[in-house]
Amino acid sequence: MRDRSELLSLALIQPAMAETVAGATDYRGQPASRAATGGWKSSVFVMAMEIAERFAYKGVAANLITYLTGPLGQPMARAAASIDAWKGVSQMLPLPLAMGALSVSSAFPVFRAGHVAIFYVALYLVALGEGAHKPCAQAFAADQFDEKVDNVGWGLGFGIPCIVIAASLAVFLLGSRSYRYYTTTEASPFSRVGKAFLALIESWTPNRRVIISKEDGNAAAVEEVKSVLRLLPIWASCIIYAIIFSQTSTFFTKQAATLDRRIGAKFKVPPAALQTFISVSIVVFIPVYDRLFVPLARRCTGRPTGITMLQRIGAGLALSLVAVALSALVEMKRLGVARDAGLVNTPKAQLPMSLWWMVPQYVLIGVADVFAMIGLQEFFYDQVPDAARGLGLALFLSIFGVGHLLSSLLISVIDKATAKSGTSWFSNNLNRAHLDYFYWLLTGLCAVELVAFVLFSRVYVYKRKGGNDNVGHGDFV
Repeated sequence: MRDRSELLSLALIQPAMAETVAGATDYRGQPASRAATGGWKSSVFVMAMEIAERFAYKGVAANLITYLTGPLGQPMARAAASIDAWKGVSQMLPLPLAMGALSVSSAFPVFRAGHVAIFYVALYLVALGEGAHKPCAQAFAADQFDEKVDNVGWGLGFGIPCIVIAASLAVFLLGSRSYRYYTTTEASPFSRVGKAFLALIESWTPNRRVIISKEDGNAAAVEEVKSVLRLLPIWASCIIYAIIFSQTSTFFTKQAATLDRRIGAKFKVPPAALQTFISVSIVVFIPVYDRLFVPLARRCTGRPTGITMLQRIGAGLALSLVAVALSALVEMKRLGVARDAGLVNTPKAQLPMSLWWMVPQYVLIGVADVFAMIGLQEFFYDQVPDAARGLGLALFLSIFGVGHLLSSLLISVIDKATAKSGTSWFSNNLNRAHLDYFYWLLTGLCAVELVAFVLFSRVYVYKRKGGNDNVGHGDFV
């Protein structure tokens, strides 16, 4: 029989053990206390870093088309293709040093050829940092919770994002003592998936059949590979959505620069500032979605989430189709105004057409993001094994990486093809260009994509997870 002091010690230890998070450790490697680690107090540091990172990244990306076609003097098509390629790398591949280099590069004379090279080196360092931290930061923030429970100069313009991202890193490090870290003795998901791919390939090779038993360490990895492979049809059927999203920071901005952007007697809205309508639409519509749309949908479907993840993504794809079709109509209107005003050969003239004509397409893109962007993020986080969540989010980000790269390729090919027959769709004189044709092409491609997405969604079977009501298939039946 245990003595009284031993029993007292056990009584004190057991409640403490019950208050730790299974499988998680703190910054010292000790079992993570539920009260001292994780939750909002930890996630807020990660979110602060993410907000600052978005500020820095958007501060650069939103103005690139103006910088490249202005101070650097690049043709519009080449500038747009270059930006899309950069964004693609940034989504598929450490940010403070890169932002610092970018700020320094803008201080050199803009007419020097070497400046362009330095600028692009700095730009791709930003891309490297973007790709390195993005999927990890999103998964890390989610891991902090229990599953149940006016123009001054380009140097300053790029310097401000540098300062912001440096400050965000400091904020992130401040939260180190409160983070939870989920440790594992298994190989990294990338290593396991690589080995599993080899095992699958060997098993498909004639006369070399590989049998993987349940005790084999590769068995779980093979299942992870299968879980990733079955996501690929959904992944592929969202690429055109990413291509449409690419245009918001390139051609949309160039169009806006030709419009009457005056508000009041003195203030003139910068062309890139119209992109804020996307962010504002997202911020405004998210609570509308959660507090109004979901309850109404719940009454019709009986699902706690109102609609399934794939239905949410599909709705976003449909909205992006409407947005790009509207963009084509607005561009047709803009070209008509230029002809009627006799300004076709005066590309730098301000057209008698208000900037408000373009606002609805920005708003629609923002609302589409609430459905598709958030839906995709949730889908690729939820539908992979728990150990491969970073891989799932990397797969989600690669949709936009591939989309941006394909947009770059598409613009380059169309520019060369249409220039041979007369005037390029992406002429530097926007009043002679035909961005409307390009938008109609994207509308058609988006319609095909939407049909493919519906077909793939009808046969997709959700991964069964505790607390997930989105189980089954036939979302669009």
